[in-house]
Amino acid sequence: MEIVEDILDLDPKMRFVAIIDQNGHIVESIMKSGKTSLKSQKEEENFCKQVVKRRKMRHEFDDNLGKVRYVHVEREKVTQMVIYPNNHTVYFTLEPEMSIENKLKIMNKIKKMTSHL
Repeated sequence: MEIVEDILDLDPKMRFVAIIDQNGHIVESIMKSGKTSLKSQKEEENFCKQVVKRRKMRHEFDDNLGKVRYVHVEREKVTQMVIYPNNHTVYFTLEPEMSIENKLKIMNKIKKMTSHL
């Protein structure tokens, strides 16, 4: 999928992008050249399965709270963001030392780019 490359190219501080199906399988992923993964391949696959499980859990509250627009987790070593287009989940990471405004701009661009998934 060319889309993961386009997403990764949005900003130099992007680290990783994965498109995940409804079963938690990585359909396509890419790591920024020159970056090393903070998780092993097995850990990454397990993490993506967990992301989809959390999506299903959050869905239980959609009637009362509304649909999830995005998930944003700030860690010491990485920023993790998740968006939920129609049938896939998009998980991406960024370098943490970026303003929240820039992170949200990137997230909104990715939402537009992946709205068909």
